[in-house]
Amino acid sequence: MDYVSPVIEYAELSPLFVVFGAAVIGVLIEAFAPRPLRHVLQTSVAAVGVVGAGVATVLVGLDLAESGAGRGLVGAEGSVVVDGPTVYLWGLVLVFSAAGVALFSERKLEAGVPVFAGAAATLPGSEGEREASTRGLAHTEVYPLLMFAVGGMMLFPASGDLLTMFIALEVLSLPLYLLCGLARRRRLLSQEAALKYFLLGAFSSGFFLYGVALVYGYAGSMDLDVIHDAVSNGSDDRALLLLGIAMLAVGLLFKVGAVPFQAWTPDVYQGAPTAVTAFMSAATKVAAFGALLRLFYVAFGADRWNWQPMMWAIAILTMLVGSVLACVQSDIKRMLAYSSVAHTGFLLTGMLGVQSPSALADGEVTSLQAVLFYLTTYGFATVGAFAVVSTVRDANGEASAFARWVGLGKRSPLTALVFSFFLFSMAGIPLTSGFVGKWAVFTVAGASGAWPVVAVAIASSIIAVYFYVRYIRLMFFTDPEPGRDGVPEVASVTVPSPLTSVTIAVCAIATLVLGIVPGPVLDLAMQVGDFVR
Repeated sequence: MDYVSPVIEYAELSPLFVVFGAAVIGVLIEAFAPRPLRHVLQTSVAAVGVVGAGVATVLVGLDLAESGAGRGLVGAEGSVVVDGPTVYLWGLVLVFSAAGVALFSERKLEAGVPVFAGAAATLPGSEGEREASTRGLAHTEVYPLLMFAVGGMMLFPASGDLLTMFIALEVLSLPLYLLCGLARRRRLLSQEAALKYFLLGAFSSGFFLYGVALVYGYAGSMDLDVIHDAVSNGSDDRALLLLGIAMLAVGLLFKVGAVPFQAWTPDVYQGAPTAVTAFMSAATKVAAFGALLRLFYVAFGADRWNWQPMMWAIAILTMLVGSVLACVQSDIKRMLAYSSVAHTGFLLTGMLGVQSPSALADGEVTSLQAVLFYLTTYGFATVGAFAVVSTVRDANGEASAFARWVGLGKRSPLTALVFSFFLFSMAGIPLTSGFVGKWAVFTVAGASGAWPVVAVAIASSIIAVYFYVRYIRLMFFTDPEPGRDGVPEVASVTVPSPLTSVTIAVCAIATLVLGIVPGPVLDLAMQVGDFVR
């Protein structure tokens, strides 16, 4: 049999190559560069990689636009699909990755050293850890880990077959497991978070892989388009298909933090370095929802009436559990984690709408477009919120306990106002991007007949207003109680580096602009078209 060399579309896949190339260069820097130069080199390589991939993504998007609406490319021998939704998701991931690079490079908040541990392999509280801290050592390999995670996040929603999707899932997950355990302060909490994330993530990956095997047994292929044809033709062994869909859903719903697979979210969000939490909360959700949409709309779109009831139940449970449990939290990072769970439910609500543009009138958005816009609005708000959290500190480092934030509005009014603005956006208050995002997903879900889910979503939004406003009241209208020596035990705001300040400012401006003038981004989401098989 003659060997046929594979055809790789290098131009269309260039954003992926740029990101993975930057990650490999980062590994070489760790191996050969002197330690004093690594931080500057790693930061520069990561920043150039993200910017270069962003430029390549824009060029790929312009080329697709010239090819006509709805056009796309199934490249790498069918393994990677480059279409309008892919390019949009790539752009979102890279924007939030740029924020991640900026937050990772923050040194001013920790008196000139990074927020990451100096020697992660040493035991917390040991002499080796104290020596690493005294010498100001830093884990600069966080940057290649970040870039590998970004590469996996970009490949995940662009996967054209289940095997590539599984590989992308592991490529994005494994670096995150490590990054979550590298906090300089509260080492035990950070390591516990990383271990929980790893163990539960391994189980979810096992479910996903088992689902791949079952769907392969049903369709005889792992290509999404072949699976779509098999589902459309109504092949035998429906039990294999339904079990496979359920198993695949477990793996993907774990990554987005949906109920009942959300148990890792508050622990990991609290224990991980806040810079990692900020990056992960936005970029991982974008990548995972992109893969979820592609899998269920492309491969299982013809079996919608079988998997949609499952999504109804999961969306309702996710919104209620996230909103109710957020009300009883006493830690800001855990509150934002349960808020993230609730927002996952809102995004799943958007998935229940009409998915084909041909079934709608001109000017109406599809389910895909509504979810893409919501991912945009939520990403900016959550990255900005966690960036603000990283600046509020006390003698022990980050101060995320509610009691430390009491009266913050009087001590640092600007910081409290910006943080309140992000909370207002997450609550869906008008004139913020969150309001337009919720309006979009609620509208498409209601138009498809999912009114019970929309009703629960509205009720959950009302509950969410309570815990967001409760926190604003804590900052502006509550006086701190005296401590043991008569002095209130409260946190203060540390002036961050310009990179963190710019990140917060950009997120705040984007949240405001998308709330007042959402038209351009909504139009862009509408122009991406549908998934290409």
